[in-house]
This record gives sequence, structure tokens and C-alpha cells, in this order.
Amino acid sequence: MLKGNRGEWSELYTLFKIISDRKLYAGDKNLNKISNLIYPIIKILREESNGTYDYSLASEIVLITGNDIDVKIPINKFEENAKLLLERLLCSTKGVFEVPEIEDFLKMFNCSSLKAKSNKKNDIRIVIHDLRTSSTKELGFSIKSQLGSASTLLNSSQSTNFIFKIKGNVLSNSQIQEINNLKTRSKIKDRIKAILDLGNKLEFDRCESSIFSNNLTLIDSYLAKIIGEMLLTYFSSNYSTIPDLVKSISQANPLNYDLNFHHPFYEYKIKRFLTDISLGMMPSKVWNGCFETTGGFLVVKTDGEVLCYHIYNRNEFEDYLLNNTKFETSSSSRHKYGEIFLDNGNSYFKLNLQIRFIF
Repeated sequence: MLKGNRGEWSELYTLFKIISDRKLYAGDKNLNKISNLIYPIIKILREESNGTYDYSLASEIVLITGNDIDVKIPINKFEENAKLLLERLLCSTKGVFEVPEIEDFLKMFNCSSLKAKSNKKNDIRIVIHDLRTSSTKELGFSIKSQLGSASTLLNSSQSTNFIFKIKGNVLSNSQIQEINNLKTRSKIKDRIKAILDLGNKLEFDRCESSIFSNNLTLIDSYLAKIIGEMLLTYFSSNYSTIPDLVKSISQANPLNYDLNFHHPFYEYKIKRFLTDISLGMMPSKVWNGCFETTGGFLVVKTDGEVLCYHIYNRNEFEDYLLNNTKFETSSSSRHKYGEIFLDNGNSYFKLNLQIRFIF
């Protein structure tokens, strides 16, 4: 019998739901359905541990082929089991659980795994009919569910460390030790405050990873500094959501852009950064600017509705990323940041970048 957590079961729920809907509904930045952006589904391709399965939709029937099976199942069966699965997802607690009510249904089409065997960042591929151009397109998606724990957009690592130079008064060894020994719950913020209280300031110097730095430069020459300033704001204030951080840095305007005509310099650059992360750029790997085959997200809302966000609708996709993500504090011991260190007679301080969806 299949077992999984809410996030893993959400992948299977998404398959059931979009088959029963027979169409994808695009969403706006506030997770509302866009009534005039609907894409009829022709078929769905899902890679499981035992092979790739093709779910072709025809009238009221789903034709499922792959791994020596060829079966026809009424679409209303997927609708019934989507409702059963959603009920379990809404009432389940954290951890791993079974859903025996749908086991017989899963056996009908040889479904053997909850989480699709991902190809790069794709959880599922969908062939849609574009009503605007009368063309057929295959779109790749990663599934993000609000029914489980919020997922990360950018995972932290030592590659996502940003290094700041401490400028101002020279810190003595005893002062450095005292600051590094602060062990409060908000120790990173408190250490930064202690540095500033001694008449110093933190100035972005560089990314710890040269690869990540070059990847950011490929997007925009000043992107590393912009993100560094946002990180410093995050660890020095109560701001955590990316819209709030972008607003704060836009007001501070550390790069001295000409804002007389209200160009959204910082928002535009951060949108590009979030988009490129979601479509393939990784901090530890050299990136050539080419997107992976994935193109967006399917978001499972708390009420079970599934919304589509895809680079195919770039404005909605970028607005969704900007308005639904936040900075998050990762483990400072694991990623080796948050302490003053000396290098060639200068004092430095590292901060770490991790980005998570709000829901």
C-alpha cells in the first residue's frame, strides 16, 4: 500500500484533479483564477519509478498507456477519487500516511508511486491546446502544494553565502569573540546589531561562491549587490517577504538609479532572478542562461483548486513568484555563516540566502 506525506500525496491529487477538470486554469499573483486564461488538456505525461505513463483525454474517457498497460477509465472516476483524496489531505496530520480508499482505483492503471520520477525540475508534463493561437504545446511543471509544508524556491548551501566587509572602527579580538559568542534565538540579527552599535557598517563585498557570483552577473551585473543589500535588510529588520524587501531597497536605492521616472529597477531585476532560479539556475552549477525543460508551477491551493503558472504567461508567472516568496534563515552552523572572521587584516561577516514560498 502506498504511503506518503501531504506533499507527496498532493502530486497524485494534482493528477486526478486536472484530469477531472480537463483544463488548466491560470492564476494571478494573488492565487486567484484568471477567467480568460484557460488551457484545455489533451494529454498528461507522468514519469513514475516503473516507467512513463501517457494519460490521453478523449471525451469522457482517459486512455492510459505505458509499461505494458492499455486501459480506458471514465473521467468521473478520477473526479470521485480526487474528492476522496482531498478529504484525507485536509484532515490528515503531519507525517506519512496511507489512503486505503483509493488503492483499488490506483491498481486499475498500475500507479505505483506517489511522487513522479522527476526529469530535472519537472514533476509532470502536460500537452495543452492554446485557444489563442490554435496550437498545441507541451508544458513542464513542478507541483507546489499549500496542503503540505511550504517548499523552497532556492535551497541554502555554502554556495549561497554572501560576504560583507565590516567598515568603520577596528574590532578588537575580545569584541569579536564577544559578538561571535552571542547565542540568542535571533543571534544573527543580534550580532549584526552589535557590530553596528560599535560604530561600524556592513558593506557587500562578494559572494562566497564564484560560480554563483558569475551566474548572478550573467543575469545582471549588479544583481549580487542588490541581493546582498536585501539580505542585510532581512537580517537587520522585521521584513522577510520579497515584496517588502524589494520595496525597502527601492526606497534606499543603494545603486543610485535615476528614479525620477519611477522605473522599477529593483523589482524588475529580482523578478528575473526568481524566474531564472525556478527555471533551472542553481548556485553551485555553471549556468549558461538556458532554461531547463520545466516551465512553471502547478499550485494546489488549500481548497484543492489547482492553478497554473507558466513562463508561457510570463507576467503572471513573475508576479506570482515575487508576491509569494520570502527570505528565510537557514542553519548557520551547517552553512558556516553569521560569525565575524578575519582575512588579510580585515573583518568580514557572512549572511546566507534561502528563499521559500510563503504558503
